[in-house]
Amino acid sequence: MNKTTLLIMAAGLGSRYGGNKQIDGIGPHGEILMQYSIFDAIRAGFSKIVFVIKPEHQSIIEGFCKNINGVEIRYVYQDFSSVPSLYKIPDGRVKPFGTVHAVLCAKDAITEPFAVINADDFYGRDAFAVMQKKLIDLRDKEAAMVAYRLKNTVSRNGAVTRGICNVSGGQLIGVTETYKITVNDAGEIFDADSGLLDGDSLVSMNMWGFTPDIFESMEKGFEAFLKAIPDGDIRAEYALPTLVDKMITVGKLTVSVLSTDAVWFGVTYIEDKPTVAEALKEKHARSEYPEKLF
Repeated sequence: MNKTTLLIMAAGLGSRYGGNKQIDGIGPHGEILMQYSIFDAIRAGFSKIVFVIKPEHQSIIEGFCKNINGVEIRYVYQDFSSVPSLYKIPDGRVKPFGTVHAVLCAKDAITEPFAVINADDFYGRDAFAVMQKKLIDLRDKEAAMVAYRLKNTVSRNGAVTRGICNVSGGQLIGVTETYKITVNDAGEIFDADSGLLDGDSLVSMNMWGFTPDIFESMEKGFEAFLKAIPDGDIRAEYALPTLVDKMITVGKLTVSVLSTDAVWFGVTYIEDKPTVAEALKEKHARSEYPEKLF
């Protein structure tokens, strides 16, 4: 009755990082970031994990999943074979079509409420606990998200993209995908278009909770997105915050913003890696995680 799934989006190219950051060992014993998410999700009560991956990474993920017991594991591929035939893939297109496309690739593997996360982010134990609890009671046309403070999600090593949230009474009113966010030496945060930003603003780090009911709207939205791509554009992507914002606007979705003390960190750029590695080392030293996760 209370079965919940964790969907891990791990097929991105990580172009700004300069390599496959989803499978880069960062923890003190070579752990990759998604291993911490899996560990936290299982102890929060998730009973199924679906990986959206590139085919060439399946053997690596199977390797560190082999010691996970009592949890169903599924793999799906994010590639162009899942793109509707109404759209012809242009020459030169290499990147996947974004996070909406990633979730849609898992449609046939999910029949229960599910959480969505990025593979290359650390969300914290409490984030999975509050999300799993919410998913159990989630109904169709309802969703949830865990939000983080903008000031805790920027990188001093380059620009980042964040979904800045408008929240009222614990409900998400809208989310604006904001690009080229930077922070200066004084800690001030700027967006290339709108200027100074409030560091305490809530942002989406792609930790969403949905019911399978969302897939129908995703399919329609993704097809509309594909039809609107200008000729020759080989980089256009459809982001989950963009879809969610539109669904809220037209009254097709309500989204609860979940309160948590969890702290996010991640590696957008290779220069972010030492800071994340030190943070993980400290968590192991404080016994927040065992010496061996699995």
